[in-house]
Amino acid sequence: MTINPLPPPRRPDGLGRLPMARWFVVIGMTAALLLTAGIVLIALLIEQVRAAGPRPQVEVVLDRLYVALVVLLLGAVVTAVVLAAVVRHVVLKPIAQLTEQVRRVAAGDFDHRPHVARPAELAELASHVDSMRERIVTAWRTAEDQAAELRRSNGELEQFAYVASHDLQEPLRKVASFTQMLEQRYADRLDDRARQYIHYAVDGAKRMQSLINDLLDFSRVGRMGSERTVVDSGAALEAALANLAASVEDTGAVVTSGPLPRVVGSRLQLTQLFQNLVENAIKFRSAEPPRVRVTAERVAGMWEFSCSDNGIGVEAKYADRIFLIFQRLHPRDVYPGTGIGLALCRKIVEYHGGRLWLDGDAAGPGATFRWTLPAAGDDE
Repeated sequence: MTINPLPPPRRPDGLGRLPMARWFVVIGMTAALLLTAGIVLIALLIEQVRAAGPRPQVEVVLDRLYVALVVLLLGAVVTAVVLAAVVRHVVLKPIAQLTEQVRRVAAGDFDHRPHVARPAELAELASHVDSMRERIVTAWRTAEDQAAELRRSNGELEQFAYVASHDLQEPLRKVASFTQMLEQRYADRLDDRARQYIHYAVDGAKRMQSLINDLLDFSRVGRMGSERTVVDSGAALEAALANLAASVEDTGAVVTSGPLPRVVGSRLQLTQLFQNLVENAIKFRSAEPPRVRVTAERVAGMWEFSCSDNGIGVEAKYADRIFLIFQRLHPRDVYPGTGIGLALCRKIVEYHGGRLWLDGDAAGPGATFRWTLPAAGDDE
């Protein structure tokens, strides 16, 4: 099993730079110096008392005190040696073992199980570390299996996209073209009912082609033409309006915008985002000529865009439904389309790390859509 090793740990600062073993040495030496200084001071006091010429009984007591001090000093030395051995064997050595084992895991050997037998606190800590390691490895293996399944599914999706863009559309083109040829050749023999049936057949074939193309666009988000670079959103809007030039001219629509920033994303997909939103504003227009306004403002580390129009608007209760694929609020004969445009817009925005929503609190007629995109990093 191989996983990229973790980055090296941050180096400690301040007093934390001193290893635990040196802390024990410093504290032990300080205690030994204080004890020795105390014994020396007591010995000096004893000599001063003896120089004063005390009684014989006092001399005996002073001799016994000397012996007690020597025994105390020897006991302190023996205790310090034993304590140092115990600390080294029970604390410092297991800590070093656990540190080495954890370092081995952090270096990439995620199958190694950290374990120390003593003391009880370090044994419990090693057990918790091992449980955490096992949970991470299990989650990683599950994620690897899911990633492999996702890669397989994406491969199948790419194969389906190829088939849909070539093999599925060819029969539809033949159905539409030959049905139209049938109408042209035998026009004088067809009654109104027959012409109506032919119209239904041709219209169904064309709608199926449009649906297949929209599904292909939806499946390509994040897979094709999605290299993220610094993109001028104003230029993306201009490219979208160039694609919609015929619709804008036919409906007398007026599309205006404020200063638009540079963002991080795919120019092709951002152009498609603007194109779909402006096209929706033109399609769902009211009796007045369409008026569309695109603006942007900085919100924390993101740019929040808005697209407002003076069309028929959207009721607040449908604010979530309109972003579902194939969901339509109006009959197809009133407003044409496949019902995938806003779902595609939301997928593009979410792929770029933002979110898209209907602003139900916007003032004025029509609808206002808002979405966020990551800033390029050089905008103030």
